[in-house]
Amino acid sequence: MTGLRTASFPAMGTTATVVVTDPRRLDQAVELLAGEIEAMDRAGSRFRPDSDIAHVNSAAGIAIAVSPLFLDAVEVGLRAAIVTDGVVDPTIGTAMRIIGYDRTFARVAATGPAIGWDLRTVPGWQGVVVDRVRSTVKVPVGTELDLGATAKALCADRAAARLGAILGSGVLVSLGGDISVAGSPPDGGWVIQLSDDHADRLDAGRPTVSIFDGGLATSSTTVRRWTRGDDTYHHLVDPRTGGPAEEHWRTVTVAAASCVDANIASTAAVVLGQEAVGWLEDRHLPARLVHVGGDVTTAGGWPAELVTDGSAC
Repeated sequence: MTGLRTASFPAMGTTATVVVTDPRRLDQAVELLAGEIEAMDRAGSRFRPDSDIAHVNSAAGIAIAVSPLFLDAVEVGLRAAIVTDGVVDPTIGTAMRIIGYDRTFARVAATGPAIGWDLRTVPGWQGVVVDRVRSTVKVPVGTELDLGATAKALCADRAAARLGAILGSGVLVSLGGDISVAGSPPDGGWVIQLSDDHADRLDAGRPTVSIFDGGLATSSTTVRRWTRGDDTYHHLVDPRTGGPAEEHWRTVTVAAASCVDANIASTAAVVLGQEAVGWLEDRHLPARLVHVGGDVTTAGGWPAELVTDGSAC
């Protein structure tokens, strides 16, 4: 897409990218996006001891005063659990830590000794208490929050909306492939290349799709993987078992009215496995699902033919 300006930088254990239709606004867009990311990291990163989520997790059983942003983030996580009947659940923190994802992914050892662990490690979202009047969050003893299924997407939505309003430019924000757009799109929409890994190089042979508003999110089991003993783990936990979701789909991409809604659905689809197509159809969510064997299935009105001219954001 000609006339657009793009910048990328490392953030949140992944890559942050911002694209603007007004090239004069790029530097300001980067500054604003970095501020939004820092705020979300300070609220919801379980890998920094000064974050709201770290304070809440370490004080399980006690109501802890938190920032307004963290209140929003927890409520989004709880909504994800409600709309998916617990298939996406923010109380997977203990399970994530036990299976080895206990630090930023760049520091997770690729291999290690076998893990002896209890599959009953997801207590369930129903015990989380958010008090808007007192600005507190409390989790039960034995519960740890992890907002990985929603926090990046929420940050992308917040950032895109703020940047679009302040800059007066069309804007696309991508946080590790969690994409949100705002403002007037370029001619033909925002053209996005689809792949298992957001860091893949642009390739004319890969499919692309255009969006004009809302968000697009991709969940995949192919990138964040590690082994312990003879077992291979990935970061998408099935709350029903406490372990990594069974690998039926290797990648699911969903378009929705927001990046948050798209990411909730893409995560749920990976966890649901073969039940995902019907679940997405029932909710009229356009989705592209790639089976572990490579076959592609579409649902919810996802376009049968994708743009394949190699143009991509």
